[in-house]
Amino acid sequence: MERKLKMLGDEACRSMAAAGSLDELNEIRVRYLGKKGELTQVLRGMGNLSAGERPRIGQAANEVRAVIEEELTARTSALKKLVKEQRLRGESIDVTLPGTPFPRGGKHPLNLVFEEIQEIFLSLGYSIADGPEVETDYYNFEALNLPKDHPARDMQDTFFVGSETLLRTHTSPVQVRTMEKTAPKLPVKIIVPGKVYRRDDDATHSPMFHQVEGLAVDRRITFSDLKGTLDLFLREMFGPETRTRFRPSYFPFTEPSAEIDISCATCGGSGCRVCSHTGWLEILGTGMVHPRVLEISGYNSEEVTGFAFGMGVERVTMLKYGIDDMRLLFENDLRFLQQF
Repeated sequence: MERKLKMLGDEACRSMAAAGSLDELNEIRVRYLGKKGELTQVLRGMGNLSAGERPRIGQAANEVRAVIEEELTARTSALKKLVKEQRLRGESIDVTLPGTPFPRGGKHPLNLVFEEIQEIFLSLGYSIADGPEVETDYYNFEALNLPKDHPARDMQDTFFVGSETLLRTHTSPVQVRTMEKTAPKLPVKIIVPGKVYRRDDDATHSPMFHQVEGLAVDRRITFSDLKGTLDLFLREMFGPETRTRFRPSYFPFTEPSAEIDISCATCGGSGCRVCSHTGWLEILGTGMVHPRVLEISGYNSEEVTGFAFGMGVERVTMLKYGIDDMRLLFENDLRFLQQF
């Protein structure tokens, strides 16, 4: 029995010395010291020994257990150290290597144009106004001289979210809201940047797009003031060589009204494919504020005049950067956006 115990201990120590992982070492521990382990089975057979043999065999068994446990502890410590060293080698960092590059982001072309427009008008003494994107029929249409069933409403195909509630089709409602709050205080000089919504979707239209509208209200404001302001703005935006022309047009909330064209930046006005060989590109709409809009907003149209204008930021961006499809501005294609 003593010889068997010694052989068992030697075998266990050899197995532990050859173990290559903590999991393998644990399997060896269970094989020899577990409830059904080989040493445990030997100890359970001591009941068959004589009274004289039991103390001697018991002492030998305890010595073998102690040897196995001592070797188990030492081998466990060695394997843990080995695992730690392997992990450190695998996770080591060479501080002399260059760092991982992080690409720098840039501003979206629409934001670049938004900021440029705002900077120009802020330098002219305008302030920035804001308002809700979900509007009432009153502010979006009626307060702008577009009563119900007015045929000019067909110019703006609208997303209604209720019988009297809609997604605003332009930022002009903010002009009315601002005049209501300030009347009869003068002057009023604001620009209104923001998102607007119409049921359009093709290469040059989007169901959601951006506008910047402007409003100036004071005593003795004339069409000459309007023309001078927008001439200056367009030269600042598109370059000092830019020429402008005003064409009569119609907007329900301005009278008289005009469309403004700029000389084609691609051909300089000589005619090309971009400008359909006319030399001109339509850029924005404008006009003197309709007297009825002034009256609705709380001003005396006999004493006060004003002008308003509105431009699509996508349109300005496409002309400024030579973009031929509006959808490129919303597709988030880095190959396109990284050019700016």
